Amino acid sequence: MNKKDIKISVEDKVLKIEGEKKREDEKKEKNYYRAERMYGKFERSFVLPDTIDMNKIDAEFNDGVLKIDLQKSEVKKPEQKEIKVK
Repeated sequence: MNKKDIKISVEDKVLKIEGEKKREDEKKEKNYYRAERMYGKFERSFVLPDTIDMNKIDAEFNDGVLKIDLQKSEVKKPEQKEIKVK
């Protein structure tokens, strides 16, 4: 697969990976000629947890391996306020 054959998107906390595999084999011998073409689309979807920062998602494609980095958003600690009893 090539990088141009893959599409990654996020919508409503759903990470969607789509692509199309294309492969062609050709073999020429003295007595015969063989050509094969294989195509196939695929799609995977993942629901992301609320702790993921949707603005900090990165993807990298090297040597046929797709790597997607999902960064957690900073968790804000709830404010504590001491209330004096009267």
